[in-house]
Amino acid sequence: MTDKTILKFGAVENAEAGDLAGWVVVEGKPTMKTAVQHTTEDGKVLSGTWQATPGTYHATYSDYEFVHMIAGRIIITPDGGAPVEVGPGDAFVVEADFKGTWKIIEPVTKHFVVRVG
Repeated sequence: MTDKTILKFGAVENAEAGDLAGWVVVEGKPTMKTAVQHTTEDGKVLSGTWQATPGTYHATYSDYEFVHMIAGRIIITPDGGAPVEVGPGDAFVVEADFKGTWKIIEPVTKHFVVRVG
């Protein structure tokens, strides 16, 4: 019997390769894979694992995201703002109106929770 109120993420399986909507490569040849490992019944909250290789994206967000970095290093710079460097063990939030660059310095694995809408 499985308790449906607890879900432990395991290996990244069934990850979809391809850039997310609103993400445009601006430097290098980065690639990303996204594995949505859980979605609430109402579809308003998604969680899973994201992996990316070095390079830079300009990202435009439409949804709130909580991130816990597992591996890698990123410099995130809001348009017109100061850069913030994040690495393994860091946790942070990206608000739904974020626009700016994600410079992936080292290959990244992160867990995410996104609130849609």
